[in-house]
Amino acid sequence: MSPTDHDRTVTTVLTTPPPDTGSLTGLRVLDLSRVLAGPLCTQMLADHGAEVIKVEPPNGDETRTWGPPFVSDTMSAYFSGVNRNKSNICLDLRTDDGQRVLADLLTDTDVLVENFKAGTLAKWGYPDELLRERYPHLIQCRITGFGTDGPMGAMPGYDAVVQAYSGLMSINGEADGPALRVGVPIVDMVTGIYAFSGILLALNERHRTGMGQLVDCTLIDTAISLLHPHSPAHLADGRIPQRTGSAHPTIAPYDTFDAADGKIFIGAGNDRQFRHLCTLLGILDVADDPRFATNADRVSNVTELRPLLAEKILPLQRHRLAAELLARGVPASALHNVAEALRDPHVLHRQMVVDKDGYRTTGVPIKLSRTPGSVRVPPRDRGADTRRILTGLGYSPAQIDALIDSDIAHTDVIDSPQPAEAARP
Repeated sequence: MSPTDHDRTVTTVLTTPPPDTGSLTGLRVLDLSRVLAGPLCTQMLADHGAEVIKVEPPNGDETRTWGPPFVSDTMSAYFSGVNRNKSNICLDLRTDDGQRVLADLLTDTDVLVENFKAGTLAKWGYPDELLRERYPHLIQCRITGFGTDGPMGAMPGYDAVVQAYSGLMSINGEADGPALRVGVPIVDMVTGIYAFSGILLALNERHRTGMGQLVDCTLIDTAISLLHPHSPAHLADGRIPQRTGSAHPTIAPYDTFDAADGKIFIGAGNDRQFRHLCTLLGILDVADDPRFATNADRVSNVTELRPLLAEKILPLQRHRLAAELLARGVPASALHNVAEALRDPHVLHRQMVVDKDGYRTTGVPIKLSRTPGSVRVPPRDRGADTRRILTGLGYSPAQIDALIDSDIAHTDVIDSPQPAEAARP
């Protein structure tokens, strides 16, 4: 792959499969969540065919304002990345009438996803016990920072706060630099994926028993689960893990090196790969050096090993070297920026950049052969489907107007067209 391969701006245009091909077609999801973990979870459900109704408060999901950049007057790029394939109703759930609409929405709902502050649903008249009694089939997914009990129970937790609390931040960054937040909201995003997985587990169990259950996901649990291999290492020998930058604490060489035209990452995970690397670099004597005979030796002597490799890598072109290493079975890649990655030919081949009628987004990462997920409907404006959803619940036009006039229901669009792929609630 040459550097010019990364200078082409190309976007894959997907053909949307019929809406009844998704593996979760027929599943009804009520999305009361906001920001990232919950919306990502429900977007994944929607990508695979679930009918998802996002309920936004009157002032909207705060991520609508998290910019620039913005994709419209009412939507940030941040919001647009985790709210596709959903219908949108705007309700003030703090009011009695809003809570009555919520009861109507819950009647035929399979999955409820919420990330309110602990106790909020109970304050609105929906404690866990009532949900279990009134909607025994309901799968409730609760996403919180620290859970609802214990020493930190009910405490608020944002991604970076939990990265700091969990120790995740302490192991990210260069060895001689400060602890750093991971460059993406990794705790939020993996929590969303765990929530998605937990919902699927609960759905599978419901097939057998007919009963729903609570899926309890917290940011702190996620962050602790992400500490591998540092957590098992500490539990084994008691040492406190240290930052290693892009290097690996138990594999060498596994690091970023300077090349003639940028940086390259090389990971030689076994003795065979290390010998191939040394052969390509013309330093077989290094492969034969007893100090570097095994991975354990190389990790122990990485300070001596690194400059020997770095000297030979520096004059080489990063893309050409990566291609030659890969051809020999040695994992390697030029270090891409985000723009390079999003126009990379293989990323496009995998349909991970999508243009759906002008809505540009990342693709569906879980590929199913018979019931593929799809990008069907761009993120909706706040309250774009309020009238349609209330009509589907049996509310008359006069009742809908009364809810809107009293600021209990909201719509930013008059007579908003129904999304072509959305099912009627």
